[in-house]
Amino acid sequence: MQDQPILVEVAGRVGTITLNRPKQMNALNDAVMDALGESLLRLDADDGIGAIVITGNDKAFAAGADIAAMANWSFMDVYKSDFITRNWETIRRVRKPVIAAVAGFAMGGGCELALACDIVIAADSARFALPEITLAMLPGAGGTQRLPRAIGKAKAMDMCLSARVMDAAEADRYGLVSRVVPAQSLRDESMTLANSIAGYSLPALMAIKESVNRAWETSLTEGIAFERRQLHARFASDDAREGMRAFLEKRKPVFEHR
Repeated sequence: MQDQPILVEVAGRVGTITLNRPKQMNALNDAVMDALGESLLRLDADDGIGAIVITGNDKAFAAGADIAAMANWSFMDVYKSDFITRNWETIRRVRKPVIAAVAGFAMGGGCELALACDIVIAADSARFALPEITLAMLPGAGGTQRLPRAIGKAKAMDMCLSARVMDAAEADRYGLVSRVVPAQSLRDESMTLANSIAGYSLPALMAIKESVNRAWETSLTEGIAFERRQLHARFASDDAREGMRAFLEKRKPVFEHR
């Protein structure tokens, strides 16, 4: 297990992926991102999975990209290997809800990985930063694009240009994270949320995720039109009919995820 860059566990309808480089504070290298992408796609294709959790350990979610691996790369090295795009962006192909459970440091690429998830649950020990400027670099895994959308231009500029660290309480206040929980409760709270989400109709969950993501990337008019078509499509869903019948009959719905 110590040699595996990630650990994957399935419990009920929830798949959990744990970053597993504790000696390197879960620094993200190609081996980690390849394994993470493969596991995400495998869980996404599994009809028995309704939600996915990505987590690290108590000290670090992920302390950024592995600088030791990159120090001697040239422009041609990263260009020809399609650095970042080839494997870091795999998470964008996942249609099921993905939850980041963050404790300790989420720095650089670790912060960007959390931002790429759908929900971020932060332990009160969590710390977020994009310190690439200290290396004369810039956040290149979506940080300069997702962070302003999450917390606004002023705060994003502050974090990116000054490398300052944002604690969990401030991250919650400005919308970088979805909620903050006590560190000792992070796993339980994350699994409770993941199980709750996974219990809903999977096609409806995917439609909601797609609609919210569309709001980030298009105009309001186009987003509303997209949302309306998704709503209309729910009326072709067996689960939607079951959900409405169960409501009228005052019972818990039994979803078959179709």
